[in-house]
Amino acid sequence: MILETQMPEILHRGKVRDTYGLGGGHLLMVATDRISAFDVVLPTGITDKGLVLNRISAFWFDLTKDVVPNHLICLADSPEAAQYLKGSSIADALTPEIARQSMVVKRAERLDLECIVRGYITGSAWGEYRRQGTVSGKKVEEGMVEGQAFPEPIFTPTTKAEEGHDENMTDEEVIDMVGADMARRLEDVSKAVFKVAHDFAKQRGIVLADTKMEFGIIDGELTLIDELLTPDSSRFWDAAGYAPGKSQPNYDKQFVRDWLDAQGWDHEPPAPELPDDVVAKTSERYREAYYKLTGTRL
Repeated sequence: MILETQMPEILHRGKVRDTYGLGGGHLLMVATDRISAFDVVLPTGITDKGLVLNRISAFWFDLTKDVVPNHLICLADSPEAAQYLKGSSIADALTPEIARQSMVVKRAERLDLECIVRGYITGSAWGEYRRQGTVSGKKVEEGMVEGQAFPEPIFTPTTKAEEGHDENMTDEEVIDMVGADMARRLEDVSKAVFKVAHDFAKQRGIVLADTKMEFGIIDGELTLIDELLTPDSSRFWDAAGYAPGKSQPNYDKQFVRDWLDAQGWDHEPPAPELPDDVVAKTSERYREAYYKLTGTRL
């Protein structure tokens, strides 16, 4: 299990990813086995999680590349990666175990917000709706039940907090950050990616309930970065068991969130350790999500 990498030229250590500079406008992005919940990194990792995140992001980047460009150049354990690693101080430190959980990507100027698209009412949106009849501060139709599909997917961007909790952003706050044209483009592109992924997943027996995406600018062009449509960044429900009005059977980290809530944790650091059975079941769900979506076993 890889919880933290220690190689030269580290640029950033996020909740899950460690990012290294390769020079020439390229980065090595490592998906570790760390897991976060409620914006807090847990002390326990999930076996094979980074492998799933790396591979499933690459799968979705390829599937959606005609909708919007993305930052992926190649997987770090592919033959193509050697030309980007050659001569870098990372080359000798990059083990096969780390490489299979890593990708070589283009360096981008990150936009500091998370672009969330919700197709169904669940999670924090369901909690807000029950309290005040809104989702991300916006009125939605009355009488919805947990897990019900919105008439149309909705865009609910948040801040991207390095520490603490992400906060909902109003339309005006997004415009103030990136400008009106870019705000409109972020919403349109995010919804377009969601639609492609939702329709594809449905054919594979999975309901894509919601997801969050990150974007940056590369050579003046809006570009998808970080991860894409993973069990970390999305809710994947089992279509066979889907029924509005209840918590849905899932292939994502909702299992971990539910366990943490059952312990009475207040969502503030430090988080409790996960027991072995929760780790094993979560790992199994992540691997099954990858298999159902891609048709390939890891």
